[in-house]
Amino acid sequence: MDDRRRNTGRQMLDEIEGDENTILIRRTLRSGQKFYYNGNVVVMGDVNPGAEVVATGNVIVMGQMRGMVHAGAEGDESATVMAFRLQPTQLRIANHITRPPDGEVADSSAPEIARIKNGVVTIENYPART
Repeated sequence: MDDRRRNTGRQMLDEIEGDENTILIRRTLRSGQKFYYNGNVVVMGDVNPGAEVVATGNVIVMGQMRGMVHAGAEGDESATVMAFRLQPTQLRIANHITRPPDGEVADSSAPEIARIKNGVVTIENYPART
């Protein structure tokens, strides 16, 4: 089995599409599920606490990102993480690691994007003005 389908169940394989650069996951990732891909990952669902998404490219979640996410896993600092609601337990971009402050509840009604700006992980509403 190739790397992009490692750690997935048979049912999940039927809900994944992709090419050599981007893969589409058509389901919610639950606690304990881990997904690794050499390219970009788009999740059409939520990433629940305890689930992990690791990509060498960008990660887009068409739902809530509440698990662990690592974009630019091979050192790409231009990678981004975007979600309708960005509340990860841990967020990594390249070698930068962050997690939400204890007790802080983010309440954004707009999609959010995380990226590296001036050497720091920055989270902004999307579309962010650059």
